[in-house]
This record gives sequence, C-alpha cells and structure tokens, in this order.
Amino acid sequence: MLDRVLAKLYEVPVKSLNLAVKRNADRFPPDFMFKLTKEEFSNLRFQTETSSWGGNRYLPYAFTELGVSMLSSVLHSSRAIHMNILIMRTFVFIRQNVHTYQELAEEMEQIKQRVGNHSEQLELLYEAIENFLDAKAEKISWENRERIGFKKA
Repeated sequence: MLDRVLAKLYEVPVKSLNLAVKRNADRFPPDFMFKLTKEEFSNLRFQTETSSWGGNRYLPYAFTELGVSMLSSVLHSSRAIHMNILIMRTFVFIRQNVHTYQELAEEMEQIKQRVGNHSEQLELLYEAIENFLDAKAEKISWENRERIGFKKA
C-alpha cells in the first residue's frame, strides 16, 4: 500500500507518517517497505493525487503487509492502535482458516480426478455405442430389404 493511502487510513498527514517511519528506520527493512522508482510511480500516476504544484514532490513509499503492521505499532494515535488490533485479528483469522482452505483444495482436486476419469470412461462408452449403431445401420439396407405386406404375384 502506498504511504498516501495508509495516511488516509490512519487519519494522519502523509508527512507525519513518513516522519514516524524515518524515526524508526530500523523497524522497516526492505521487505517491510520500499520507495517506488520513477518508472513504477509513473505507472501508478493515474491512481495517485498530485500536489498543488502540479506534481508530486517526492516518490512515495510502498508498504508490504508486514510494513503496514509495523507502521500501526509505530504511530501513536488511537486510530493506529485500533488498526493494529484489527490487523492482528485478521492475521490470526487467516492462520486459523488456512488449514480449512487447504483441505477444501485437496478435496476439489480429488473430485476433479474422479470426474475426469468418469468423463473419459463416458466418452469411450459413447464412442462404442456410436460405432455399434453405425455398424448396425450399414447392415440394414433399405433397398435390399424384404417388403412387408401384400406382394404382387
């Protein structure tokens, strides 16, 4: 998430958020946050706001989920504390439910394999019936068939 988005989420100015990050730089290794390059930022330009000068004055920071979590513990506002609690609860919920999702994925794979096997068997059966009907149709010749009904002598 970009610093501007997080500042709105935490209801703090972007400047305050970035200042808190700089004061606690040792808590934000590269896998927690990084500064966007000019190229990356130009790709995101249409999604971000511009300053009153007609452009952004600096390249924004991007935070990973770990950085967002750390940021909520660095900021000292009631909103940041509330967000930190919500983030921790969300992580716990995800960890608790990962096992359930893995079981469901395994069951779906087993069902796919069974259905895939059945569809192959059904195709073979369908082909056999089709071949049988074609062979039967070839044996019946409408022209050489003995007529049923009254016959002229």
